[in-house]
Amino acid sequence: MVDNTEILRFATAGSVDDGKSTLIGRLLYDSKEIFLDQLEALEEDSKSKNLDTIDLAHLTDGLKDEREQGITIDVAYRYFSTPKRKFIIADTPGHEEYTRNMFTGASNSSLAIILIDSRKGVLRQSRRHLYISYLLGIKNIIVAVNKMDLVNYSREKFLSIRQDFKEISKDLSIESINFVPLSALNGDMIVRRGTNLPWYKGETLISLLENVNLKKESNTGQNCFPVQLISRVDNEDVKDFRGYMGTVTSGRFKIGEKIKVLPSKKESVIKNILVSDSYSEEINKNQSGTILLEDEIEISRGDLIANVEYYPRTSSVINCQVCWMSNEALVLDKKYLIKHSNKISKAIVTKIINKVDIESLKETDSSNSLEMNDIGKVEIKIQNQIVNDSYESNRNLGSLIIIDIESNNTVGAGIIE
Repeated sequence: MVDNTEILRFATAGSVDDGKSTLIGRLLYDSKEIFLDQLEALEEDSKSKNLDTIDLAHLTDGLKDEREQGITIDVAYRYFSTPKRKFIIADTPGHEEYTRNMFTGASNSSLAIILIDSRKGVLRQSRRHLYISYLLGIKNIIVAVNKMDLVNYSREKFLSIRQDFKEISKDLSIESINFVPLSALNGDMIVRRGTNLPWYKGETLISLLENVNLKKESNTGQNCFPVQLISRVDNEDVKDFRGYMGTVTSGRFKIGEKIKVLPSKKESVIKNILVSDSYSEEINKNQSGTILLEDEIEISRGDLIANVEYYPRTSSVINCQVCWMSNEALVLDKKYLIKHSNKISKAIVTKIINKVDIESLKETDSSNSLEMNDIGKVEIKIQNQIVNDSYESNRNLGSLIIIDIESNNTVGAGIIE
């Protein structure tokens, strides 16, 4: 039987000690998504520390360093479900040093939960996480004002934080921002309402997650199959087999469909499709397989097979918003590698057009450098032409990473405008 339960992918973000790990632990614990052996391990751990209650944060802080330091330093993916919906959580780090992980963890999310410590209010990291969510096209934000138990469940404190957050987000095109006061430690307003927040008449966190309206991703007219490998076989059993291997990143392809290859713009018709070593009538989004064409066309790794009605851009100069991830600042005109879709190309950053002021979330005048965790718009000149689109239109063709050519480390992540 096919399971048609809808899946919501969401990211959690906040500053250090805002309680993300405890919040996720509470979601898992109260929704009965903990295995018995996990619960026993948590109880033993709490006993060894003479704690009266179990430490729910340890459900998510799996790395040894995280347990010792009491912070989250890696992106961890967690899974749970309710009768209404399935959930995949990207638990991203709060420390400013690991902001780059939030960019990664939120890139496939439809919703972001931004945690705010009710004692501290809206911080610099809160602003940065909001802007990254906005850049990545996340249309639904839940602001979870945590640790309400430490401010005596003050309605005034909650309303003040809500007003501050609305002020910084007013110029960003985010469709839905919901605010919920809660205590992850005590479980108030997460799965159950509790008794400590009678003045709050809105939905609990789990109710917001269950009922948020998810727009179906529209791939109409955007059938994309980036070529990863060329498969050639010529023996007694198979003569002149030439297939193009890859994964469908959007849309679907069917036998007999007319396609074009980019950037060459040559056209052909799909002769056959292989999925999991078996011939198939079609191949759908996120499926990997091999496409065979009626005509012999020169196709290389990184080329794009697309439907003839789709017209992405082909260019060697692009503008994109970049989140810089390296301790070493971006250097203009230095040679980097750009990984875009299945293609790696040499490139240089020729211009920093502007930089985002994290305090105001507004674009400032051009700058000569991007430091670690800075976000700015840059102009990139690529050695060869790439087939690209805006991130808003096509996430695969609209995103890239920047790699240091000497260390091979990823130093930046960008979205194309």
